[in-house]
Amino acid sequence: MDATATVTPFSTLIRTASHEQHTEAETSTFMSDLLGGRLGIDAYTRYTEQLWFVYRALEEGAEALREDPVAGPFIQPELMRSTELERDLAHLRGAGWREGVEPLPPTAAYAARIAECARTWPAGYIAHHYTRYLGDLSGGQIIRDKAEKTWGFERKGDGVRFYVFEEITNPAAFKRGYRELLDAVNADDLEKQRIVEECKRAFALNTAVFRELGEVFPLGA
Repeated sequence: MDATATVTPFSTLIRTASHEQHTEAETSTFMSDLLGGRLGIDAYTRYTEQLWFVYRALEEGAEALREDPVAGPFIQPELMRSTELERDLAHLRGAGWREGVEPLPPTAAYAARIAECARTWPAGYIAHHYTRYLGDLSGGQIIRDKAEKTWGFERKGDGVRFYVFEEITNPAAFKRGYRELLDAVNADDLEKQRIVEECKRAFALNTAVFRELGEVFPLGA
């Protein structure tokens, strides 16, 4: 048995173990160019479309996991993002936005893995839940601020609603509570290690989406 796994809180373990992959995703060329204001609103819109496919997989999977002893405690309605993404896309692309919206191949792979975990491995689903929602509550706020300034969206309004958690009045307290859920997760040390590995995989899948978006929107094109 790994002694550190029993001493170190699981929330700390999962954060530190996936730090490298997290940094790689955050510092991708596409995201750096987007946040640097070097890409147009078309790139932001395409990115938002890809998020919709990912969160649809997350949140369709969530319905079946509400009573699950492992994943159930993490299914919290105040986190759900699909409706906000749909409002943003209606603002960005118009009422008929669903016509012609396609996932990029890495996005389809990412969404498929989330759906697979939701169906067959609830503990693995937690890894995807954690990497997405805790990221939205943290770094996602930087993206919202940059998007408002770069493309003139109304503060916390249409176009950036995905990043606005209306029902979470104290994000810091919510994140503390979420980490407590991780620390109390119904899994043994071996299963926790598998969750950590799935967390790394989630970041890698996300990075692949950024890489593809970077090819679709090369700087200066």
